[in-house]
Amino acid sequence: MNTFIFKHIRTILLLLFAVAGLNLSGQPATWFTEGKFGLFLHWGLYSQTAGDWNGHPTKGGEHFMLYERIPVKTYAKIADQFNPTAFDADRWAQMAHDAGMKYIVITAKHHDGFSMYNSAVSDYNIVKRTPWAKDPMLALAAACKKYGLKLCFYYSLGRDWAHPDVPTNWPTKAGRSNTWDYPDEDAKDLNKYVENKVKPQLRELLTQYGPIGIIWFDTPELISKKQSQEIRDLIHSIQPQCIINSRIGNGLGDYAVVEQTLVSAARKNWEACITMSENWGYNRHDHNWKSPELLVRNLIEVVSKGGNLLLNVGPKGDGSWPIESQENLHAIGAWMKVNGEAIYGTTVWNGAKVIKASAQTVNKASDKEKAGMKDAVNDATPKEIVSDYRFTQKGNVVYLFVRSPSTARIDIPELAKNKLAISSISLLGSPSKVKWTQGKDNLNLVLPIGQKDDIPIYVYKIEAR
Repeated sequence: MNTFIFKHIRTILLLLFAVAGLNLSGQPATWFTEGKFGLFLHWGLYSQTAGDWNGHPTKGGEHFMLYERIPVKTYAKIADQFNPTAFDADRWAQMAHDAGMKYIVITAKHHDGFSMYNSAVSDYNIVKRTPWAKDPMLALAAACKKYGLKLCFYYSLGRDWAHPDVPTNWPTKAGRSNTWDYPDEDAKDLNKYVENKVKPQLRELLTQYGPIGIIWFDTPELISKKQSQEIRDLIHSIQPQCIINSRIGNGLGDYAVVEQTLVSAARKNWEACITMSENWGYNRHDHNWKSPELLVRNLIEVVSKGGNLLLNVGPKGDGSWPIESQENLHAIGAWMKVNGEAIYGTTVWNGAKVIKASAQTVNKASDKEKAGMKDAVNDATPKEIVSDYRFTQKGNVVYLFVRSPSTARIDIPELAKNKLAISSISLLGSPSKVKWTQGKDNLNLVLPIGQKDDIPIYVYKIEAR
């Protein structure tokens, strides 16, 4: 086929993808903006050590190779014990589906450089280095298809502690690269790493596992704008529908990422990724689990401000999930089964522009968190549970979330008579008639205080005239 014909065929195919609503314009695809809720999975060699190294608890969570300055050859020996016989891709996908999640993002390669799939680019991977010798991504791809989930891959872009050509991004040359194995920073050639590992591995991830929803990059570090653009072009040359987060670097992502915090005002095209406890990867010393009520509050906070929530689970080295993660997802799923219509496919409420963010919405990082690297344990999400309310909208319907109420009645000044003409109000999941009065100054609602609710967050469906 000559070059002229090939180019025209490719142009036609790209137009067909655009007509089908797939991502070509630097904007998130419809499935992403409507799905709202995803599962983050941090799983790797750090899951096997579970927060310990050489008989002591580690610092830095899943980044402990950096904090402990462990040589690659030593760290790689963890793979000898990595045998996740309890891994069950179907169960993983089912738990995400039952929790109301619409996509899964899993660590294909984290900062340690170890690939959690079968890579021909480097034998430093789960198939070739572990006694398990299987590719979990193949099973997970099939399971995601079965449960209607989008499979997405996390890929550490500007950090790879197993590769000799990745330089640090700190002027002091004592930062986030592997300077203990590869101390000569001036000899490092980042482009060799990009051309010989990043691009070939991305090609593998985009050709071996079917349609991929997102390439979720992390830590662009010293990646240049030219390199970011070439990587973006490569991804879309293989899967034009694949969306890319902002951590491809240099302003070339489709949406922004907010990590371990929430935002004070609505914005477009963003996603908050947060942990259920303190760590991303499994850590046996981490017992600071958030409650289902707190996690649902976070979901509402994010969605009411136009974002998606990517909620993390850190599977254990054997492939099982912490029981606390499972219990949280089960409780969230039960709440979503009743109230999901107020989450999926919604937008920021038109009246939200007049609402001032509550003081509890944003927690500023403490001085301790500000000091040093924010690489691992840096959770700055709000922990206090207070009585308040939030809104979403879908067409002419406004959804009111009354969160953790402490009184039998509540006044909503934003829904006063002169601000919204209301025709009906119903409580999702309840056949009982809602008692409400709309006056010139507020909407007064009688709340279902006293009934038994695992998660005391109530959603009212308000239909306007």
